[in-house]
Amino acid sequence: MKKTIIVYGSTTGNCQEYAEKIAQKLGVSDVKNVADVDADTLSTYDNLLLGTSTWGAGELQDDWYDGVEMLKSADLKGKTIALFGCGDASGYSDTFCGGMSALYDAVKDSGAKLIGQVAADNYTYDDSESVVDGKFVGLAIDSSEDEDAIDNRIESWTESIKSEL
Repeated sequence: MKKTIIVYGSTTGNCQEYAEKIAQKLGVSDVKNVADVDADTLSTYDNLLLGTSTWGAGELQDDWYDGVEMLKSADLKGKTIALFGCGDASGYSDTFCGGMSALYDAVKDSGAKLIGQVAADNYTYDDSESVVDGKFVGLAIDSSEDEDAIDNRIESWTESIKSEL
């Protein structure tokens, strides 16, 4: 695997926990809060796994507001990027994992290779801005599911992207 970093934004700790589980599955040692990362740091990595929780009406986690601007200013050309996001499909079914769409919008035209899209029909929700052409733009983690279901989603996703990292 090429040099890889996992960058997350987490307020309650859920997204951090998922980032750490993804890191464990992939054998990645560099896991950082987006507040502790800058564009120069990102430039030293080949692979970026970016994750956010979703708040309110499909909004980004607070630390990612500056992080999105940092992503837009970074040279991401030639990098491989995978996204993941967490949300609550039972409580916020109409904006499920919507925060992930802001990360997608920040990197989709950057010249990076985007991997890790997930079929949206494996979830129960009403709407999400993070669905493009019937797929989530990355791994959507429903924090209202039981831990085994979450672990299974993470396991399947990491296995599906491992060969591209």
